[in-house]
Amino acid sequence: MRELFGTLSDGTEVHRWTLDRAGTRAEILTYGGIVRSVEVPDRQGRPANVVLGFAGLDGYLAHPGPYVGALVGRYANRIAGARFPLDGLVHALEPNCGPHSLHGGGRGFDKRVWHAEPVAHGVRLSRVSPHGEEGFPGRVEISATYTLEASGALRIAYEARTDAPTVLNLTNHSYFNLAGHDTGDAGGHELRLTASRFTPVDDQLIPTGVLEDVTGSRFDFRTARKVGSGYDHNFVLDKGLTQAPEEVAELHDPASGRTLTVATTEPGLQLYTADHLCAPFAPGGGIALETQHFPDSPNRPEFPSTVLRPGQVHRSQTVYGFSVR
Repeated sequence: MRELFGTLSDGTEVHRWTLDRAGTRAEILTYGGIVRSVEVPDRQGRPANVVLGFAGLDGYLAHPGPYVGALVGRYANRIAGARFPLDGLVHALEPNCGPHSLHGGGRGFDKRVWHAEPVAHGVRLSRVSPHGEEGFPGRVEISATYTLEASGALRIAYEARTDAPTVLNLTNHSYFNLAGHDTGDAGGHELRLTASRFTPVDDQLIPTGVLEDVTGSRFDFRTARKVGSGYDHNFVLDKGLTQAPEEVAELHDPASGRTLTVATTEPGLQLYTADHLCAPFAPGGGIALETQHFPDSPNRPEFPSTVLRPGQVHRSQTVYGFSVR
């Protein structure tokens, strides 16, 4: 179902697409590729929205900083110094996080209106990112297809092509609270991550380049435990980069019984506990599990490459599954 959600100041219409299948009801916006809501039942069969979102378009326009539910790019996470080398040239980006580039710059994909068309059990969003947008080279054609599976899982499949060498790293920035979007701190959720290493960061959240073992540290989620707070870190998934999505995470709310599984093709996952979220959301009111390549990979040749070249097709998928126990 497609309906008008709001209108930008220049008259551009923003639409909401509602997907409904197998007990899951999801709303996708053409503004920012935002996942506005995902309703799933608890162990008593009572539905609730388990992602943070605003009631209207004005909320997203007034509060862009948390990237609530958005599709972020061209480069999810940070690029140090808002610059990177590629084929002997240094590309300068638009800094929007101190001296660094975060989530694609000040007007990344999260602040663009996407073209939408229906597909079986979902919607396909697409746009062309022109050469030089926020400083990134190459004209890139991108699509993100949101579908509900027969199980009620939400699948996001990304695809992109470029006419010149560039870098690309796409993710969804939903904040999950399996007790319900308006129930406050989600730090009591239990998390399991199949990650034996993580990428430590400096005081500006830029990776040091080390892949550190999680054993004996607060970063060890290989056995499920309460999430707590104080995380904005990339975890190195044990499976690495894969052609098909593999399960890498499970988030569980003991009170409601709702359980989220995350499967992805990506080699990394950013755990962000949102400790500094502001009104109308509670600090720690949602947990972001951002599947991705590693932060600052364009400046770290030892990290998995994010370079996309003409003739290549970027493809990645992430699947959010829902169940109760």
